[in-house]
Amino acid sequence: MSKLGNIGARLYRGEVGYDFIGKRKIWYGISILITITAIVGLAVRGLNMGIEFSGGAVFTAKTSVSTSEARHTAESAAGGHQAVVQKLGGGSLRIQISGLDTKQAVPVQEELAKDLNIPVKDVNTQLVGPSWGEEIANKAWLGLGIFMVLVVIYLAIAFEWRMALAALIALIHDLTITVGVYALVGFEVTPGTVIGLLTILGYSLYDTVVVFDSLKEASKDLTKQTRFTYGEIANRSINSTLVRSINTTVVALLPVAGLLFVGGGFLGAGMLNDISLALFVGLAAGAYSSIFIATPLVADLKGREPQIKALAKRVKAKRAAAAAKDAGQEDTEEPAPATADAEDGTAVVGPRQQPASRNRGRGRPSGKRR
Repeated sequence: MSKLGNIGARLYRGEVGYDFIGKRKIWYGISILITITAIVGLAVRGLNMGIEFSGGAVFTAKTSVSTSEARHTAESAAGGHQAVVQKLGGGSLRIQISGLDTKQAVPVQEELAKDLNIPVKDVNTQLVGPSWGEEIANKAWLGLGIFMVLVVIYLAIAFEWRMALAALIALIHDLTITVGVYALVGFEVTPGTVIGLLTILGYSLYDTVVVFDSLKEASKDLTKQTRFTYGEIANRSINSTLVRSINTTVVALLPVAGLLFVGGGFLGAGMLNDISLALFVGLAAGAYSSIFIATPLVADLKGREPQIKALAKRVKAKRAAAAAKDAGQEDTEEPAPATADAEDGTAVVGPRQQPASRNRGRGRPSGKRR
């Protein structure tokens, strides 16, 4: 943990970092590939809409019959209508049959009780009309639209329209992936799914706003300096909040994973599957889009401004001049001047030798005998 904290501190100070902005085309390609896969899955398989949206009947009974036997029994009693059977806690089964009205539900209830060897009163029946499900769907779409509009307005006021547009694209990206996963997995779409989708939108925005706030603070008076471009400032903002985003995402995913794999997988809680799958996929996609999609999109949109283009040219020119200056200094560093040796005239590298003084030895005995 201390090493992780040290890395986070170095990322925050800009001592180390990863070039998210420079490699944004890779992230765009990955997102496009995942989005296309989700759209194809949605078009081919479609969504498994629950009876809350399509209308039908739900029968709940406590029995020892397996889910496959209960499904076969329910479809036979319903006259060919498709049945969805889920195992609940305490040995109970939830049998959902779409397209049944009140008159059809009563005979099916009696037939189920007979085939399952339980009293009719022990088969709990709930009816959902298609008009009520349609009303829920319309309200869900209306709430989603209002949410998107308010988000764009708020981000445009608090930050700028480029950040609002990038956040909106990231939200659509997260929604598309989550809905596509639902289509591929075949989980039932219920009101719990809608709740999960609205929840992940808020969480995705949380991570995005954190990065945007850091970017807004770091880019003040950006055009008055020539050290960094806007893309480099955006990259430093992502790196400075990277550890926080990872920590919050992991902490949020752990309980959701417990709901999905333990609650939904082992305990057989149907409603937990609907909510937890949307939360799990949406939280992961939201964290990814906040780092790899939203901020790089802002850098691309901002880089088209004349002022930001001019800044990039000034930074590039300054760095080129500095590089040329350093190269020139290295070229002008010459070795010490060569001097000729007094005896053989060969060049010698080193400090220049001073000639011997002509007055050398004057006034001293020559050593000759008289």
